[in-house]
Amino acid sequence: MAKILLVEDDTGLASVVEQWLKDEHHTIEIAYDGASGWEKLERCEFDLVILDWNLPFTSGVELCQRYRARQGSVPVLMLTGRNSISEKEEGFDSGADDYLTKPFDMKELSARIRALLRRPHAVLSQQLQVGDIVLDTTKYRVTKGGKEVHLVPKDFAVLEYLMRHPDQVFSSDTLLERIWSSESEATGEALRTSIKRLRQKLDDENVEIEQSFIENIPRIGYRLRKP
Repeated sequence: MAKILLVEDDTGLASVVEQWLKDEHHTIEIAYDGASGWEKLERCEFDLVILDWNLPFTSGVELCQRYRARQGSVPVLMLTGRNSISEKEEGFDSGADDYLTKPFDMKELSARIRALLRRPHAVLSQQLQVGDIVLDTTKYRVTKGGKEVHLVPKDFAVLEYLMRHPDQVFSSDTLLERIWSSESEATGEALRTSIKRLRQKLDDENVEIEQSFIENIPRIGYRLRKP
């Protein structure tokens, strides 16, 4: 799972890309012009940015240059109908990491995204393990002690994020920002319910809540304990 910002003014294409990437278990934020895209980049953290070249108010090239000038480091994939060498060169010079010419196949988009997320500055391991809990992002599978555990998509996303950062404490606001889209109706109660379901399915039998593998840090947030 990755949190991806898509900045695309073609609402039809944006909707198709959004649904495709959601089906691949990513969290998607959409902006339909350069100005709102910049607002989201300033307000939220993302694992990858997909930028259309021609955007209202601020072009994708200008937005990418501005983002890099502010030390933004996540991968940027540029979408465009432009196909000449000089135009591609301009896109790369602006700080883009890759370039996809419209129209494109969604499977190729997925392949480009996987390649960008595998790069050293944004490494996302495919299999995570903490204690006897193993999470496989490619097979979308969780096991505990070798036995498969079935999770709803949002619980899977919460678990994946915590397993990528064991022993780190995250506030509820941080977890909501990283896992839920800003347009959703996410609340602290939604997160608490997700944590409760994870504890019920993954804690050892008869364990007290104070000893849960997901620790509640009073007035601060949550932490996944490393055994």
